[in-house]
Amino acid sequence: MLSRTAENLFWLARYLERAEATARLITMGQRMAILPGAHHREEWKSIMRVTGCQHLFEKDAVVRESDVVEHLVLNAENPVSIRSCLIKARANGKSVRTALTQDMWEALNEGWRNLESYDVGQARAQLATILDWVKQRAMTFRGATEGGHLRDERHDFIRVGEALERAQSVLRLLDVKYYVLLPETDVVGGNRDHYQWTSVLYALSGNRAYHHVYGGVYSPWQITDFLMLNRRFPRSVLYCYDQLAYRLGRLAQWHGQRRECHETAEAMVNGLAAKTSGDIFRHGLHETVQRTLADCNRLGVEIAEAYHFG
Repeated sequence: MLSRTAENLFWLARYLERAEATARLITMGQRMAILPGAHHREEWKSIMRVTGCQHLFEKDAVVRESDVVEHLVLNAENPVSIRSCLIKARANGKSVRTALTQDMWEALNEGWRNLESYDVGQARAQLATILDWVKQRAMTFRGATEGGHLRDERHDFIRVGEALERAQSVLRLLDVKYYVLLPETDVVGGNRDHYQWTSVLYALSGNRAYHHVYGGVYSPWQITDFLMLNRRFPRSVLYCYDQLAYRLGRLAQWHGQRRECHETAEAMVNGLAAKTSGDIFRHGLHETVQRTLADCNRLGVEIAEAYHFG
């Protein structure tokens, strides 16, 4: 398979996963912002910070929901906005149209210009509907891929991109929780802290799965364990790492050689699997998240080098 095709499939999956992740971030921000005693400035500023958009505002600027809608939903020039990601996902898919099934292409193509018709006020009024639509687009594409795509190397490149982006998105969600608590550490362990942690679960559609594992007991340690270390929950970081190692292993077999990215993926699996939630909090949640994000970024670079992207 041509490296250009592999690159397009890899990034198609990443952009679509990123659009959904941004929608989930905003959903979590909404839930946190309406909690009693919430300081809206910090909730929304935290969302902008973890998406790398803090440079758009002055240091002490108040960030409102309308700013998030403008920059993270509608702004086609912002590379992490939902609109930008959907445009780029479709462009990558169009470049490799014959590598996709009809259902996969329709999931990418249907309503792709939908966000052009909104201004900030309209989008804010219909924000919940827009975010649900974005999540449904991503889920429809995944379902079409699961149900009809040949299990060849094209499929593996899609799954590698998806797993890498998903691991990073979960880590960013956890970092939002860290940043939101910075201004008022006295709320740790209180009711608001509890609701913020459960908001992370809801944003990842993990509340029911978490309940099956831990019952009705919610604690930062257990939620972190579930979202980072649980090998059965498909949005946990370790589950994504397992998928990365598995898919990269298949690609090594397809191509008859192993490269640095294959060793890195296996080392990431082993390193994270050896941790406990206690280890994570002892070393600091933010510090652990940042190191793990750095590992993901390094792996992305090594995958690009191994398969001659760009």
